[in-house]
Amino acid sequence: IAIILTILIVSLSYILTDNNLIEILTFWENGLWNPSLMNFAMQMMLMLVLGYVIALTSVFNKIINHITILCDSTPKAASIVAFSTIIVSFLNWGLGLVFGAILARKVGEVSIKKQLNLNYPLIGAAGYSGLMVWHGGLSGSIPLKIAEENHFSEIISNTNLLQKLPENGISLSQTVFSEMNLMVSILLLILIPSLLFYIGKIKPQGSKIRFTKNTQVVEKTSIIGAEKIDHSKYLSKVIGFIIIAIAIRKGLMASSLSFINPNFVNLSLLGLAIILHSNFKYFLNAVNEAIVSASGILIQFPLYFGIMGIMNSSGLVDVFANFFVSISNPETYPVFTMLSGGIVNIFVPSGGGQWAVQGLIILQSATDLDVSISKSIMALVYGDQLTNMLQPFWALPLLGITQLKAKELLPYTICIMLLGIIIFTFSLILF
Repeated sequence: IAIILTILIVSLSYILTDNNLIEILTFWENGLWNPSLMNFAMQMMLMLVLGYVIALTSVFNKIINHITILCDSTPKAASIVAFSTIIVSFLNWGLGLVFGAILARKVGEVSIKKQLNLNYPLIGAAGYSGLMVWHGGLSGSIPLKIAEENHFSEIISNTNLLQKLPENGISLSQTVFSEMNLMVSILLLILIPSLLFYIGKIKPQGSKIRFTKNTQVVEKTSIIGAEKIDHSKYLSKVIGFIIIAIAIRKGLMASSLSFINPNFVNLSLLGLAIILHSNFKYFLNAVNEAIVSASGILIQFPLYFGIMGIMNSSGLVDVFANFFVSISNPETYPVFTMLSGGIVNIFVPSGGGQWAVQGLIILQSATDLDVSISKSIMALVYGDQLTNMLQPFWALPLLGITQLKAKELLPYTICIMLLGIIIFTFSLILF
């Protein structure tokens, strides 16, 4: 899909602008390896992998085991799994994604053990519901990236547009911690579990749960020489606490919330991941398991950056922005942005990738209409969250862990999406 989108943007740029094919391909190549955007890709990969690594720790396994004790019926299990997953996903999307998947799987295992006929697909959908809140949370890729100083100057070549944007970035106080987003997050935390509880009442049972058993052969090897460092629980704890101390010091010395950016989040996650695992050996084993989930970011992000390069340099961003301005007014623009963000997310299943493809259009259109930049960006964030309930890309880790099929989740995730449309639309109109 990323390749098809690239061909489409190349074609539209050739038709709608005055650039020849060689110039357009040069714009694409320049965007493909844009250093600041490649830095962004690495930040997003680390955020996903480190969150995944934390979810694999014994600490979170104990938390999950305590939660599963309460899940003795479908309505209770669905609402508890959703509530827990949404809270964790607000803190970190990679952590929430894997936490929700493991929690749903554990509930399924307990139901077999206790002979409870639960609606397992509904519980799986509850474990995926954190993707409805992640982008407005502490690890949201767009809010974190635009909080970085000079981010706009790194991606925008249009001087007139750049002069209308804040040089020091947009703080999380205007996006994640804005009154609108906090209200939206609270409503999602309350209403999604309530909706799934109601569905669980209507349809409390499902087909018989079956899990494929994976047998692993563990080879015992003696620990010699430098390998003892990897197995030292004391060294890993010391290093982990030093990293956390650096992060805390950075937060205490900051005068505003602008210190919360991708680098700060990843620094904190790295320290926590090292501390929560017994030693470096266990930490690295978890990294090896988690890294597979980041393969999509690694190979797709450069293609999205190439699209951004074309749109930025060819003038195509102005064409799209003028279209949005022509069909919108300051009141309707945020809602149109949300809907367009939802549509784009179906084809670009990554918040960071979506920013690369759609961000410049949003910024140009919002400044032309004199609409709040931060509100417009949050509208894009909400659109991304909406169609995560349709787009199975990020559900792949959950489907692998729970051994469910995407078609089994879809009826329930569509209900969550419809609820989200109502919440997001009214919030964008009222605030």
